[in-house]
Amino acid sequence: MAHGPKVRLMAAQFDPSEFVDDDFQAGQKTPAAAAPFSASAAVPAGDAGRAPTREELDSKSGDMQTKLAELKRAQADLERERADLEETRRRQNEFTKGRQEMEQHLTRGIGLLEEAEFASRRDAGQMSKSLLDLREALLKVQSVHEETWTRDNLNVELTRALTCIENARMEWNTARLKFNVLNGENTVTAAAQSNAAQAASQSPLEAMLHEKSYAELCKIGLALTWPIALTALAICLVLLLRH
Repeated sequence: MAHGPKVRLMAAQFDPSEFVDDDFQAGQKTPAAAAPFSASAAVPAGDAGRAPTREELDSKSGDMQTKLAELKRAQADLERERADLEETRRRQNEFTKGRQEMEQHLTRGIGLLEEAEFASRRDAGQMSKSLLDLREALLKVQSVHEETWTRDNLNVELTRALTCIENARMEWNTARLKFNVLNGENTVTAAAQSNAAQAASQSPLEAMLHEKSYAELCKIGLALTWPIALTALAICLVLLLRH
């Protein structure tokens, strides 16, 4: 009870504002206010550094395989599209080259055939005219009958006949100059072509032997057979000596 006045005196002398630490009080209040946010946003330390499980690896591997399969299918589609484009380009180039080639050949062929047709028609017209002239000359030559000549008109008829023969000869020579067929060149050409074909079908040895004379062939035969003849002669001598 004796201490009562002292306690009251100390209590009276205490000023609460002199011993209050504001920073300490703020630090005590802040963790409490921020505790709900930290607890909800924090990531467990074990989940951030743990190794993936086998199921996760299998899932990722399956995803990779699926993506690779899709890429391979896309690559195959692109390859087929590229092959189709290359085939189309090749066919277009073939068409362009073929059209140019055939246009050149056909144009040249038409020009040559038109020229040949014109020449043939011209030759045919000339041939028809020459044919008429030759027939007329033949009729004139055949119309000469020397058995009707008499001593009085012999010279006159002979002059007419010679004139007719000379005119016929002129027609004949003119026709020969125009048409080579009248000179037998086609026959000669055909024979030459036949001989050339026959020579081409023969072997070089047959062609060489065909060009040799009989004496040369005998010499060649002797040169080829003398070893056989010599061998036969030696065998005969050996048999004679044994007997």
